[in-house]
This record gives sequence, C-alpha cells and structure tokens, in this order.
Amino acid sequence: MSHKDSLDRIDLKILQALQEDAQIKNRDLADQVALSPSACLRRVRDLEERGLITGYRAHVAIDRIRAATIVIAQLSFDRHSVGRFMEFDAWASQTPEIVESLRVSGHYDYLLRVVVSDIHDWKRIMREMTERDFGVEKIVSNFLMEDMKPFAGYPLTQNSPPR
Repeated sequence: MSHKDSLDRIDLKILQALQEDAQIKNRDLADQVALSPSACLRRVRDLEERGLITGYRAHVAIDRIRAATIVIAQLSFDRHSVGRFMEFDAWASQTPEIVESLRVSGHYDYLLRVVVSDIHDWKRIMREMTERDFGVEKIVSNFLMEDMKPFAGYPLTQNSPPR
C-alpha cells in the first residue's frame, strides 16, 4: 500500500475520530488515541499544516432553515478543453447555489450538487450554464428526494469496516 503522505496508526485514529466528531475536545481525542493532550494537539496541527485535514464543517439541515430543492446535475460538454473546464470551474466556484462540483469520467463530465429555492431558480442556473461559452451540451437534472446515507467521512484504510 503506497501513501503520498506517511501516516502512522495514531494519525489514522486521529483522522477517523475527527471525521466522526469534528468538535471533539482535544482532551477527549487524546484519551481516545492514547496520547497526552499536548502531543495530540501537535499531531492535529501537523495534519492540518500538511493539508491532510482540509477543514471542519457542520452538517446543516437546510430544509429546516429555508425552502430548498437540491439538484444533482450531470453535465456533458461538447468538446473537452482544459480552458473551457477552467472557465466553468471558475464560474461554478463563484455561483453560491452550486455547493459541490466534481469533474468525473464516464458518460458525463461533471456532477453538480446545487441548492435552489425551486424549479424556476434551477432553470435560471441551467440557462446561464448553457448561454455562456462553456460548451455545456447536455444537462440531466435529478432532484434529491431523501439523503439516505449522507457523506460521513472516507474509509482511511483499505480494510476499514463498512460504516
């Protein structure tokens, strides 16, 4: 098994614990991974500095806060051009309704997760995608009905038990 970054079992335990509860207190995390609080904090800071921990987020129940329709969109481009993809990426990162953008292989070039108020709001964004010169050829829209297994973290080893 090759790693880009060398991690020992304690680093992996720290990463797993933080994926499960990003708000865990350092003292509790230290107890969980059998380190002193100061050594544990040094390791967490090192993992952050190395870019292995890229952020901490709360999972928000958006539907309890505002009217929200979540669209999972599959996009195909007419030509594959790095320049067009970069322009699209820049536009998508500046569009607040697009909360996730993934460039993928297969039948489609991108998967987007988009949060809009309603179908009219989604049509506005689709129109903008197709009217700009990105080369978007096809958009398949899927509307999220229920999030059955939300993302809860990555398996950190190949032999990780299913979550």
